[in-house]
Amino acid sequence: MGRASTVAIIILLALTLALNLVNYYSNQAFQSQIAQLQAQYSEAESRLQSLSETLANLKAQTPVTTTATVTETVTVTVKPEGELTPQEVFKRAEGSVVQIIVSKLTPLGIAGGEGSGFVYSREGYIVTNNHVVEDARYIEVRFVDGSSYEGEIVGVDPYSDLAVVKVNAPPSKLKPLPLGDSSKLRVGDTVLAIGNPFGLKATMTMGIVSQLGRLLDAPGGYSIVDVIQVDAAINPGNSGGPLLNLKGEVVGVNTAIVSPTGAFAGIGFAISSNMVKQVVPDLIAKGYHPHPWVGIVSMELTPALAKKLKLPVERGLLVTEVVKGGPADKAGIRPGYKTVLVGGREIKVGGDIIVGVDDVEVKGVADLLLYLEYHVEIGQTVVFHVVRDGETVDVPVVIGERPPP
Repeated sequence: MGRASTVAIIILLALTLALNLVNYYSNQAFQSQIAQLQAQYSEAESRLQSLSETLANLKAQTPVTTTATVTETVTVTVKPEGELTPQEVFKRAEGSVVQIIVSKLTPLGIAGGEGSGFVYSREGYIVTNNHVVEDARYIEVRFVDGSSYEGEIVGVDPYSDLAVVKVNAPPSKLKPLPLGDSSKLRVGDTVLAIGNPFGLKATMTMGIVSQLGRLLDAPGGYSIVDVIQVDAAINPGNSGGPLLNLKGEVVGVNTAIVSPTGAFAGIGFAISSNMVKQVVPDLIAKGYHPHPWVGIVSMELTPALAKKLKLPVERGLLVTEVVKGGPADKAGIRPGYKTVLVGGREIKVGGDIIVGVDDVEVKGVADLLLYLEYHVEIGQTVVFHVVRDGETVDVPVVIGERPPP
């Protein structure tokens, strides 16, 4: 073997030895890392076991509770601008609502009565119902603070059941309530009645407008028009008190209830504030209010009645009588001239059927009365559209003044 071969063998052996040494030390380091990781894993496993035992103990000590998720729908009503809460309305109005105590002379002697009213102006005018002060010999007006003053009747109107009483009270007592526009009321609107039911002073009840445009009986067979029906509790002693909207405005004057017992049964009525605006200024100025008058007696037609009577129209006012010398008589409105029996009731037929006045369609009594009350002056000429002998005829009528009851 030559020298070169010997050197090559030595180099190969050296390389082999070096590789073995590298592998040895690498394995030693790897084994050391594995040992460290195993130790860390064992420690973590021990801690996890300890935590599990702790949680199990806590669970055993805690009462079992059941949770449920409840979804609730909440309706939020946004109060219209300018409206108040009922509490705010009452606070503003209570000082302006008065109790009216009267003494009346009856066939049995002196009798007492009471109702309500509200301050109309700073001059001491109080608005109430006519039936509260009618035939009163003495009137006491009592404010919510207990102070009282003698009242004097300024004017009355039986046809609208409104009256005005005047008191000489200090200006600090006379805080007028604002009058609202009752034509803006809608069925379902919230209304508040303040008065003195059964003598219980400053009582407020709340309800809604149940209907509009009702008719109430008035003296002489006439009707009060534009009456508001409400379900706010109205009882004896409430008469004459204000009906308010949520702006604190007077929209009516509480006047009557429908009840077989005399106590509230869910139906109350109020004279509209627009009627107050129409009547009260005249009561203050001259003691009475002139109402328009046509001088007819009529019957409101329905399709069923018109069919039985074989009339050419289904809606309107069948004129049964005219007052001799009255506006309708002078204008030539024709009354019924023969009597027929319908459903056990005698009806005069053959007269004119009123179907309109000026530009207003007349389907019933309320249409005619409402137009005359709010839009026609005494002495004004209006055109009645009547069906006569199957044809529509225009009849000019000069409106008169309704006679006293």
